Amino acid sequence: MRSNDSPTARKDDLEGVLLDILAKSGAKSLSAPEIAQAVTKQDWHQLLMPIRRAAVALAQAGRLVIYRHGKPVDPSDFKGVYRLGLPRHD
Repeated sequence: MRSNDSPTARKDDLEGVLLDILAKSGAKSLSAPEIAQAVTKQDWHQLLMPIRRAAVALAQAGRLVIYRHGKPVDPSDFKGVYRLGLPRHD
């Protein structure tokens, strides 16, 4: 993501990257730090809040699921440690 991109373009880029990492991981879910470290090894902590915002937007659109204690949560009302996963089509 380039610094001269608009905030909307950066958000869309991060959402795409997030979905791509989840799709390629092979894991049922990943934590925000795992995703941030997959994006960059340098100063990945600064990506945690943008990942959370992108995850909430994607979850509200039905494109991913936010988990706490292994159970899906309301994307507009969750706290603490969470994991992200793609919707399951069992």
